Amino acid sequence: MPRRLVVLSAPSGAGKTTVARHLLSTIPNAVFSVSATTRPRRTGEVDGRDYHFLTHEEFERKIAAGELVEYEEIFGNYYGTLRTPTEEALRNGNVMIFDVDVHGALSLKRAYPNDTFLLFIAPPSLEELERRLRRRGTESDEQIRRRLERAAMEMSYQDQFDATIINDDLQTTLSQAHELVLSAINQA
Repeated sequence: MPRRLVVLSAPSGAGKTTVARHLLSTIPNAVFSVSATTRPRRTGEVDGRDYHFLTHEEFERKIAAGELVEYEEIFGNYYGTLRTPTEEALRNGNVMIFDVDVHGALSLKRAYPNDTFLLFIAPPSLEELERRLRRRGTESDEQIRRRLERAAMEMSYQDQFDATIINDDLQTTLSQAHELVLSAINQA
């Protein structure tokens, strides 16, 4: 059975957004799952394209109404996947690409067990991950420390994913991700 929900998960800075963009540009009928969040919008981000930016109250109303497939609170902000676009993608035969944390990925697999392919993107090491986070220059030392602690937790879940790619060479990672996803969505 083809698996149309392709869920990417990785520690922050491991490359999942780059992999997601590549898959969206190379997989026919691929659409991106735009997550909902209560975190503040960063410069250049567009509501509805990068995230659905909600207040805490709006997000909690959606939780109560059952409008989220999954959600989690991370560093004081909610993140989650809206149910309606996910089910529309399945009905329309689209491949939906998700960029979510490990708990969100496992929740999607529980909600749609026959439709979901989980792909974990791992950094070569936590030291390399720290270098990448520092190169981005978008977070304080304290934020980087918290992200590295979370990364260690996230990496402990990778054995629950359908496949793992270690992102030590970007072109190899993109090629491997493309092949794995094509195989998952073309299963008979």
